[in-house]
Amino acid sequence: MNYSKYREGTIVSKLVQLGVHPLDVMITGVTGAGKSTTLNTVFQKDVATVGDGVDPETMSIDAYSLNEDIRLWDTPGLGDGTYNDLVHSKGIINLLNKTYTYNGVKYGFIDLALVIIDGSNRDMGTTYRLINDVILPNIQSDRILVAINQADFAMKGRHWNNLNKKPDSELEQFLIEKSVSVQSRVKLSTGLIIKRPVYYSALHGYNINKFLDFIIDNIPTVRRPI
Repeated sequence: MNYSKYREGTIVSKLVQLGVHPLDVMITGVTGAGKSTTLNTVFQKDVATVGDGVDPETMSIDAYSLNEDIRLWDTPGLGDGTYNDLVHSKGIINLLNKTYTYNGVKYGFIDLALVIIDGSNRDMGTTYRLINDVILPNIQSDRILVAINQADFAMKGRHWNNLNKKPDSELEQFLIEKSVSVQSRVKLSTGLIIKRPVYYSALHGYNINKFLDFIIDNIPTVRRPI
């Protein structure tokens, strides 16, 4: 599928109502959540360097245009040591506080913040800190989305059909329950009420259309006030 043309008419219509072009979406999360792999799968080519070892690859903030309508901002992951976390947090905060002026009114440059979490990891402490301390104070809560990557490893690789690149019924049910659980745990840990996260596997291209639907369906209707 050519994702650059995915639901193009709907996106354009929503952006006309929003009054911005393109839509700017910040992609963030902890180290190892699969942000770069997600971008490469969406773009269907290597636009971001993927770390295969213990060291994270994304150390700076880069922007990638899927088409003329959507621009995705790849940010460094947290969980890479105290000093690096401070540096990366500052970069994310600066991006969230970037503004532009339209008709004499100042607006936020980033329209949505999408937090990607690792579906195989039960420890979400760093993710909660990222949301609570870095993201939530710097963008409106209704502009924060959470998505669950690495659905194929959610049950340590069990019940994943490698031939069809999709979960079996048991893993599917587990992922549904995990999505509900993440929604509940985020609210309990940060006070943030989020929409139920979508789950996908960037590595296998599973549910990428739903990942994009999640962004498209949640395009704001007004510019982001500052």
